[in-house]
Parts: sequence; structure tokens; C-alpha cells
Amino acid sequence: MLLLLLFSVVSWSIIFMKARLFRNVRFDSEDFLDSFWSSNNLSEANELAEEYTYSPEASVFITGFSELKKINKIRARDEDQSSETLEMQLATMDNLKRALRKAEDSQVNKLASLLPFLATTGSATPFIGLFGTVWGIMVSFHDIGQRGSASLAVVAPGISEALVATAAGLAAAIPAVIFYNYFSSKVSAVQYNIQSFSSDFLNLVERDLLSRVK
Repeated sequence: MLLLLLFSVVSWSIIFMKARLFRNVRFDSEDFLDSFWSSNNLSEANELAEEYTYSPEASVFITGFSELKKINKIRARDEDQSSETLEMQLATMDNLKRALRKAEDSQVNKLASLLPFLATTGSATPFIGLFGTVWGIMVSFHDIGQRGSASLAVVAPGISEALVATAAGLAAAIPAVIFYNYFSSKVSAVQYNIQSFSSDFLNLVERDLLSRVK
């Protein structure tokens, strides 16, 4: 019972923490995207992105903008930059794409952290409760053997106490399963939004490169 209580307490702590996190993620992401698309340039958007600490899109953009500055700095050192073809310029985008992909994975992993504990709670606690019930019934039958009586007054108290363990296991498992599925769907939705933003950001950078081609 103490083990089930521990699982339940930790699970509810994760549930409340994740609920607050995803609420902040939603608000910050909405505000950042509004600020991003209304910005005059990427530098201004980067300054604004620092304010939205819970937005995965803002974190991905900061990483991408930092990588883009490194790429531009390297290209600026190239004495033969004027002879670069469009294909050569677009090839440098691979570094940016890899940086964005790494940032995406990092943000998704951060959001999905601790969710495996809810999955473990949902699958393990019913069996822990069942084990407690079986053990309690074994003890009850042992008492019946010692007393030499199988009347309802003798059997009922021990059996009812044993069944409490099964109920406790289900009480810990059901919320864990429900919220695991709920938060998993939230992670998938946020992951899709991050990938969409990354694609839009890459399109902006590639269009900027195309506009420089004479």
C-alpha cells in the first residue's frame, strides 16, 4: 500500500507539473509567433524570442539564428564569396537544418520527460495491487485454517481488506493512463508545430538567399 501511495503521489505531481508546463508552452508559443511574424527582421525577432522561455519555437529559432550568424560569419571571411553559386549557398543550409533538427529533438524530449513514469504507473500498479490482494487472501485463508471456521464473520474482514489493495492499484493506474495519453497527444501536437515553424524559418532564409542572386 505504501508503494502504491508513492506511485500515486509522484504521478499526481507529474500531472500537475506537466499541466502547468503545457499551459505556459501554449501561451508563450502563441505570443512568440505573433511577435515573430510582426518583426521587421530576424535580429529583432531574436531579441524578442529571449522573452518567451517556455516556447519551444522560440528556443528552436534562437538556435537556428545563432547557427545562421555563424554561417554568415564564415562566408564573410571567404575572399571569393562573390563567385559563390546558388547551389553553394544553399549547401550551407545543411548546417542550419541539422541545428534546427537537433533543437527540435531537444525540445520534444524536454516536453516528454517524466511521461514514461506515468506509463509505468499505469501498467505496474494494477499488478502491485493484485499482488497485495492475493497476499491478503492467502493470509485470510491461513487464519481460517487456524481458527477452524469458514463463517462469513471470519472470512469477510480479511477478504475486504485484501481487495482494498486492488482498488488502490486501480486508483493509481487510471489517472496515470488517462494523463499519459493526454500529454502524449500534447507532445505530438507541439512537435508538429515546432516542425512547421522550422520549415517556415528555413523558407524565409532560402528566399533571402534567392533574392540575393543577380
